Amino acid sequence: MKHLVILVMLILASCANSEPELMKENIAGYWEIKSVEMPDGSIKDFDINTSVDYIEVSANKGSRKKLMPQADGTFREFPTVESFEFLERNDSLFMYYKTPYADWIETVVKATDSLLVVQNSDKKEYVYRRFRKLNLTN
Repeated sequence: MKHLVILVMLILASCANSEPELMKENIAGYWEIKSVEMPDGSIKDFDINTSVDYIEVSANKGSRKKLMPQADGTFREFPTVESFEFLERNDSLFMYYKTPYADWIETVVKATDSLLVVQNSDKKEYVYRRFRKLNLTN
């Protein structure tokens, strides 16, 4: 029985420690904003989006840029690119951004293959869904 308890504790500890790594694997890709939950609990929904975020990840670094989807399935890029580094603390994952104008941290609350949730320092929680390209020219 003692060995079983130790085994279960080790499995739980290893799962908790790997959560940030699992989330990192799901962050790359095209994301569109679904909603923002304000600190007071109110929610702003975004039914239609004119831009999407494209996030690239390589090891412990990444970049995020805004794109404007076009009717033919391509994108027009906004000129700004925000670079970030991943930080892991206490089994939590953070994205640390630093630009010539500002630096900030977002906490990754959830990152699955279809959903990304991040919270900024103002306690606003941004919910993104995976973007699917449309091709309206065919």
